[in-house]
Amino acid sequence: MSDSLIPNNLVSTRQRIDDACAQVERDTHTVLLLAVSKTRPASDLRIAYEQGQRAFGENYLQEALDKKEELSDLDIQWHFIGPIQSNKTRAISENFDWVHSVDRLKIARRLSEQRPSALPPLNLCLQINLDNEDSKSGISLEELPELAQQVQELPGVTLRGLMAIPAKRENPEEQQQVFAKLCDALDALRRQTNNTSLDTLSMGMSGDMEAAIAAGATIVRIGTDIFGARNHG
Repeated sequence: MSDSLIPNNLVSTRQRIDDACAQVERDTHTVLLLAVSKTRPASDLRIAYEQGQRAFGENYLQEALDKKEELSDLDIQWHFIGPIQSNKTRAISENFDWVHSVDRLKIARRLSEQRPSALPPLNLCLQINLDNEDSKSGISLEELPELAQQVQELPGVTLRGLMAIPAKRENPEEQQQVFAKLCDALDALRRQTNNTSLDTLSMGMSGDMEAAIAAGATIVRIGTDIFGARNHG
């Protein structure tokens, strides 16, 4: 895709979010558009930034660090959304504002210990594997209460909510129902813990954002519809 299409794509993506919010009488400002910029060059992110986009999601650490250095003149909010290896936690903790893909106490503990004290707490989401798919990371809903309790006691990090990438369903109603499970889980967790910082549902991508927004998504992760097909280098 020509980078000249990025501004138009952002306009149309924001319009989709606006329309989806209007359908369920939600304020558009309750949904953050996270531009998933993995495999895209820094120049593409700069174009999106010039159109008002501030939050960018990256899956690959080294690629993200290279882009962060190249775009250091911009006030970007960096979100790490990929699988996390133990040997990558320090760099993630030092360079990102959000991490969406925490699924083990060991990883959360390392992020906590390695977060520089000069930075604000690192915002964390726990990744839930709603369909118990072997191909995807994440914990089950049954494991959630215990892990959440342990994570929210850690210093240097703030547990903000849940993330999921559910399997595709045949129709939007079924898709919305599976997203609603994540919303219900967050509501239950908030009641159990009285934790007012639990305000985030990171769910919904280019193909299913309307269903996610109808179910309560507060962050939608959109890549293809903004930047075009992924680069495979």
